[in-house]
Amino acid sequence: MKLFTDWGFKADSWQGRRGEYWVLVQGLLILGFALLPVYRPASWSALKLPLLYGVWSVAAILGLIGLVFLVKGLVDLGNNLTPLPHPREDGQLVQSGVYGFVRHPIYSGVIFVTIAWALYLFSLSHLLGACVLFLFFDAKARREEIWLAQTYPDYGDYRQRVKKFLPWLY
Repeated sequence: MKLFTDWGFKADSWQGRRGEYWVLVQGLLILGFALLPVYRPASWSALKLPLLYGVWSVAAILGLIGLVFLVKGLVDLGNNLTPLPHPREDGQLVQSGVYGFVRHPIYSGVIFVTIAWALYLFSLSHLLGACVLFLFFDAKARREEIWLAQTYPDYGDYRQRVKKFLPWLY
């Protein structure tokens, strides 16, 4: 139970003041993505092997990038890690490591991995699911950044220097 209190969960946590419902919805969306049926148009069954291998190569690269962002984001946060979007009371603003490239590498990692999985499966339903996850993480990150700006005075400068999900682009 100490782990949960260290992460910011309190006895009254489910009042939503620290973003508990964001975490709940995130878990449901990821579970929903994992359970999605594969949908691919019949015309895609006739894809030539070079194109298929090319798409799988792109999927592998995106998947590896996603895993690096995800794992490195978790490691670089160290003791600042919490599943809640609200920062830890004893936390510090992390701006080094992968956080020097993107502000939300864990979210980026999940987005990259889901896009990679959709490409690997050639699944329109999974591609749509990845888009839904992107929109969700974008909204969650906006809320999280309000709390980060309130907690850390230098967050505004960091936000200006570093992109949200995709280095140098977005």
